[in-house]
Amino acid sequence: MQVKIKNWGINYEVLGEGEPVVFLHGWLTDLESMRPLTTNLVKTHQVYLVDVVGFGKSSLPEEPLNSDDFAEFLKEFLEKLNIENPVLIGHSNGGRIIINAVGKNMVEAKKIVLIDSAGIKPKRSGGYYAKLAVFKTGKLFLNLLPNTKGMKEFKERLRGKVGSNDYKLSAPVLKDTMKIIVNEDVKDILPNIKVPTLLIWGGMDTATPISDAKIMEKLIPNAGLVEYPYGTHFSYLENIENCKLVLDSFLNSKNEEK
Repeated sequence: MQVKIKNWGINYEVLGEGEPVVFLHGWLTDLESMRPLTTNLVKTHQVYLVDVVGFGKSSLPEEPLNSDDFAEFLKEFLEKLNIENPVLIGHSNGGRIIINAVGKNMVEAKKIVLIDSAGIKPKRSGGYYAKLAVFKTGKLFLNLLPNTKGMKEFKERLRGKVGSNDYKLSAPVLKDTMKIIVNEDVKDILPNIKVPTLLIWGGMDTATPISDAKIMEKLIPNAGLVEYPYGTHFSYLENIENCKLVLDSFLNSKNEEK
């Protein structure tokens, strides 16, 4: 199914019946990456699997987006489908979207689940910044040269030397989007999230390290952390059966705001 938000076609699926649960996937994946978590939930909840704008079968944005744009996307999606007070579950960038939407009071949620979530501005090593300085110096030089097709390709190769795999594999407008959102930090808005929050994390996650989870657990007033010590950035898939049990317990518990 598709719904129109702004000028984007947004792809989604609806499964089961009951109270609403909305899943948001991470960068460069799609709704299929979240489907394994739904097999138990569809028996008791109405589950919405969403291709985030720019990914899967949803439209690419015409211009780069920032975190507020993604939060507005979620807000309008919920409004268009008349979804009220859902449980929101997000992996990686999906978690970042939820944090911004709920933390900035753009969206109301019953509970939220953040899985190896993005949002904490990463600390970079000295080597990273040295590479970045080389890149910026080279960019200044390149900007003095004709902006031919070959020169554009060379700039992208230069940027790729300091970029992540997610950056390298993204469409151009998503590359520009990533440059914006990775420099935005959610720490200041985490205390605004008052709803019960479950953090699910891999102890060996190198993309969004466990230290990020501990910051979130400390700053979100009603948060608890489940750590899979040997899990990576896709800890929920690596521990899928246990993770489904954890989700079932959290969604069916009667914990209230502190």
